[in-house]
Amino acid sequence: MSGHPEMYVDTHCHLFWDDFREDTDAVIMRAREAGVTRMIIPATNLETFEQARAIAERFEGVYLAAGIHPHDAGEVTTADIETLRGFLSHPRVVAVGEIGLDYFYDFCSPATQQRILHLQLALATEHGLPVIIHNRESDEDLIAAVREHQDGRMSGQFHCFSSDVQYARAVLDAGFHISFTGNVTFKKSVLDPVLSYVPDDRLLMETDSPFMTPVPHRGKRNEPSLLPVIARRFALTRDQSTAHIADITTRNAERLFQLERKQDS
Repeated sequence: MSGHPEMYVDTHCHLFWDDFREDTDAVIMRAREAGVTRMIIPATNLETFEQARAIAERFEGVYLAAGIHPHDAGEVTTADIETLRGFLSHPRVVAVGEIGLDYFYDFCSPATQQRILHLQLALATEHGLPVIIHNRESDEDLIAAVREHQDGRMSGQFHCFSSDVQYARAVLDAGFHISFTGNVTFKKSVLDPVLSYVPDDRLLMETDSPFMTPVPHRGKRNEPSLLPVIARRFALTRDQSTAHIADITTRNAERLFQLERKQDS
């Protein structure tokens, strides 16, 4: 891309969101112009997977994750899990996600969330896919769940990480990657020690578009083209170059999500 020698992977962007409905093509074009050559769209339920799939099938370099977000766990039926299982064979699917636990909101009980999470962790192992993990105020139960399923084969991303160094150590010890969004740029962020702590080979970047817009763009819709803004904060905090950040996070994303194997699908 002219003027952008660094190439990035946005490992988490919800391009099916209503905010993008009118200008999806322009959003993806801007991303590519900014050096973001590949993007992963994690679904949040069965309906949004269908919307995400329609986008991924139109654009090269756009991949999918299929999963049921904890906010939607209360409505899930056995038939839904079977439908999800079928989605995982789509050639552009690179992960099971976005799945996890969220005790901040009260959309459904922790017990129900845990049950649906365990079913999806089992699906990921069955299909040999990494998982994309959502965690909000559920540190203890979430790490217990992934440890229960970790048989040496499970891998994945703790996305939009917002916990402390001690929890990051537990996540890394469980075999997972850690990903940050525009949250590292916020004025009240306390994530610098964690961002510095994560080793080069476990670090990922994401926008979590349309949410988590980085400074100085707060108040506007977030989109993948802003990933280089986040990369600059990574570089500053870790005392590394943006070229190094682009290189390691791209290689990590390619390895974790097997993007090279999926590129011609």
